[in-house]
This record gives sequence, structure tokens and C-alpha cells, in this order.
Amino acid sequence: MPKVLGGSLEAHRREVRTRVFAVLREQLYERGFDAVTLAGVAAAAGVGRTALYNHFPDKESLLVAFVEEEAARYVDRLRDAVEAEPDPVAQLATFVRLQLRVLAEHHLPPGTALESALAPTAYQRISAHADPITGQLRAVLLAGVDAGSWPAQDVDVVVAMITAALGSRQVIDVPPEQLPEVMETAVRFVLQAVGSVEISGPAPD
Repeated sequence: MPKVLGGSLEAHRREVRTRVFAVLREQLYERGFDAVTLAGVAAAAGVGRTALYNHFPDKESLLVAFVEEEAARYVDRLRDAVEAEPDPVAQLATFVRLQLRVLAEHHLPPGTALESALAPTAYQRISAHADPITGQLRAVLLAGVDAGSWPAQDVDVVVAMITAALGSRQVIDVPPEQLPEVMETAVRFVLQAVGSVEISGPAPD
């Protein structure tokens, strides 16, 4: 019988996922999705191949589960940070900074683009996790219109444009010491783009 990590089946499941996701994160950003194999992940994580297959029958299901967990944590972090701010201007500035900081911390995996590497259903499950993030942005923009922080506008168009702008790696591909200045430039750009009557200052350290 395989060794149960953590003393219970539920603790074992969490421990396996923690180990496997840590290895997958490293391999994705070092090698790319194409080079990832379940056998390689299992060996690096110190998990039996059979145990890994019991959790994830193929590497697509492993990647989807990994993205789901990462996205859920980030959405909670984003919501808490935005809701802690006192007004829509500060909330939008916080949204911009956090999106860019996370993009800077988590480089896109090298190799084949995930959209072409995954089956359509798997990619749709992954891309669906952008919905809570864009939903948060949409709520902030609508709150700003209601508060008079910026003029009424087609929020769906603005959400798409801001999301595209903040997803560009060219924005944050700078030396680390320049990143804070870049982020504040992006904040000013987005606030001016929506017609903000106030430009938010930098976030406190």
C-alpha cells in the first residue's frame, strides 16, 4: 500500500498536490509545457507515478488543476487588495499595480503557446479563470462612473483595452529596480485613459 503523506487521506491529497504543483511551476517556466511529462513531475516531486496518475490522468488535467488553484489564490488576493481601497480611483490603481506585479513575477512559460498545445476544452477551462479578474475590473470601472470619478463609457470595451495593455510583457520587461516607476507610469496611463479626474499616487511600501 502506498505511503500516506500527512497522516490522513485528505492531508495526503493536499501534500501530493502541493509537491506536484511546486515542481510543475518550476518546470513550466524553465522548460515549457511541451517538455513536461507526468513521469518527470512525479520523480522530481518524490511522488509515485501511480499515485500521480490517480490524481491527474494526463498532463493536460495536471495543468488545468494547477491553473485553477493559482487563479483562485490570485483572485482572492486581488479582491482583498481592491476592496481595501477607499475609492474607485485608488481601486483601479491597485488593480493595475497588482496585475503588472504578478505578470513580472510569473513569466509566461516558454515553448508552444498553451492555446495550441492544449485540447480546446482544456484551454477553455484555463481561460475561464480570467473572468473573475475582468469582472473585478468591470466592477471598479462601474463604481467609478457612479461616483463621478470618470465619465460614463462603454465599460466592456474599456475592460478589454485595459486587459490587453496590462498583458503585454514589453511593459514589465525592465530591470527590477525600474519596475516601480514603470508600474506608476502604467497607473497614470490607465487613469488618464478612463478620464479620471484624479491621478492616484504610488502605493505605500
